[in-house]
Amino acid sequence: MCGIVGIFDRSGRRPVDAALLKRMTDSIAHRGPDGEGFHVEPGVGLGHRRLAIIDVSRGHQPIYNETGDVAIVFNGEIYNFEETQKELLSLGHVFKTRSDTEVIVHAWEQWGEGCVDRLRGMFAFIIWDRRRDVLFVARDRLGKKPLYYAMLPDGHVVIASELKALLVHPDLDRRIDVRAIEEYFAYGYVPDPRTIYAGVHKLESGCMLRFERGDMRPPQPKRYWNPTFAPQAQMDPREAQDRLIAELREAVRLRLISEVPLGAFLSGGVDSSAIVAMMAQIGERTVETFSIGFKQREFDESEHAAQIAAQFKTSHHLRMVDADAFDLIDRLGEIYDEPFGDSSAIPTLQVCAAAREKVTVALSGDGGDEVFCGYRRYLWHSREETVRNMLPAGIRRRLFGTLARIYPKADWAPRPLRAKTTFSELALDPLEAYFISVSVIRDEMRDALFSPTLKRELDGHHALSVLGRYAVEAPTADPLVWAQYLDLKTWLTGDILVKVDRASMAVGLESRAPLLDHKLFEWAATLPPGLKLNGTEGKSVLKGALERFLPREILYRRKQGFSVPLARWFRGPLRERVRAALLGGALADSRFFDLTTVARLLDQHQSGANDHASTLWLLLTFETFLRRDAGARLGEFAQAGTARS
Repeated sequence: MCGIVGIFDRSGRRPVDAALLKRMTDSIAHRGPDGEGFHVEPGVGLGHRRLAIIDVSRGHQPIYNETGDVAIVFNGEIYNFEETQKELLSLGHVFKTRSDTEVIVHAWEQWGEGCVDRLRGMFAFIIWDRRRDVLFVARDRLGKKPLYYAMLPDGHVVIASELKALLVHPDLDRRIDVRAIEEYFAYGYVPDPRTIYAGVHKLESGCMLRFERGDMRPPQPKRYWNPTFAPQAQMDPREAQDRLIAELREAVRLRLISEVPLGAFLSGGVDSSAIVAMMAQIGERTVETFSIGFKQREFDESEHAAQIAAQFKTSHHLRMVDADAFDLIDRLGEIYDEPFGDSSAIPTLQVCAAAREKVTVALSGDGGDEVFCGYRRYLWHSREETVRNMLPAGIRRRLFGTLARIYPKADWAPRPLRAKTTFSELALDPLEAYFISVSVIRDEMRDALFSPTLKRELDGHHALSVLGRYAVEAPTADPLVWAQYLDLKTWLTGDILVKVDRASMAVGLESRAPLLDHKLFEWAATLPPGLKLNGTEGKSVLKGALERFLPREILYRRKQGFSVPLARWFRGPLRERVRAALLGGALADSRFFDLTTVARLLDQHQSGANDHASTLWLLLTFETFLRRDAGARLGEFAQAGTARS
């Protein structure tokens, strides 16, 4: 795992500022504490920070082809590199190392852009090909490894693993994109391809970019992979379970390739327990496992993790989290570079730090809910779609709209008792309803929270357009698979994978996610929806397959999630710190928010009248971003009507 930086002059071959390239690369040294490397020639600069995992002694980057005119800097792991290397050797290529990075160089030589189709793993890389005068950039299929890029006014393009490296460049456009503010407060993160800055973009998952000398047109990312959901009409459940275990075991086996110590995160939930079970079967050594616990019992899963650790005789390590963890908020701002509102980043960072004390690589259970339909919202969306399809749209809107207006509001109640919410969503079309189910802050609250200035600059832009873009291209009409597809394009890449990548890389730890192996994912996409969501049981086929390995009380207990007790913290030990942060300083100076609304939310939450913890947390993380980045030019916006779509 590593950090990469690239500078490319599209208009000519002007000298690259080697000192600037080094400063940019140094800013992401945490991603690669084991070494650095550079390639500089007229018009091109590549920088690399290395976390040594495979071919530790010789795999230093940049790595070149036989003649030295193709160079690469690479972040990630290619799990099928040995078989791909054998194929390339048979085609006449000569290798100097045993590293997976060199495989990509020769794959580019052999297959050009088609090289990405040959790679199984997680990756983001920059290839410079002097013979073709081309800079080629690609990101893995599911977006496990990040890549940011920006076009500078003078014709240069700059590329990096993290935003902070691009922010080192003095010519970067750092105006805030107001559309990113709307989207952040709706989703809790800034969805791809946007960033908080108007001048910087994320390369989307499964996409590549090609830059050629003299071509000054705006770059057009090209998608090389998109999931194809073609569920079979029927599939024997037992055969599906057997195949699932075979696919999962292979995905885990590939991710045990390492020349450095390796372990696993263990929450005690289904997904992480499944990974540990496979590791214990495959590996020859005792598995090192790492968990987080909370003093507040309703948030604590440590006893379940301990149960799995005992079953598989792992060497288990537990770290407790308390309100003191709030002190990490400034650290989170430094790690994530732009506003990031998933509060589970706190325990994620802490479990990564605990793991790094013992290992360099950790396997995680990330992706199980997205691949096998574990979220409760999938159940509610499927049920609501069944009702929607029973009535014509006009009748449905009038009937359920009326019921929503007269039914009392009960946000405090469990979802089955919140009929007002259900009636409201049934009155909407599927896209609008699903948007509500994934929103952190609803439309009416954002409208009250945003200042007149911000709303004017938004010029009608609405966060729903993010989901709308993917809904149009969704390769299925099945409501369950449709929802999966939207989450794959937004929640998974924008929140889950960002959270884990930045937290693990901040401490020099490589995280691997077997459940997001693209071969496993492609097979799971052929499963009939009923094998994933069976009645009210999500992840049905996965749980059924794991019954031979894990206790039923682990498999079928109520889903707990990986969260922190924000509501209690904000009313108790952090009460005054939260008020001070939100009612003054950077948040007030920004002109983005209505401070009367902010004060009202604080009063209601701290009195116990309402629970606004999620909204307050998003405001806190945004305040941290503003306070840290004085260079964001708070008085200048990239207007919604004129900024890049």
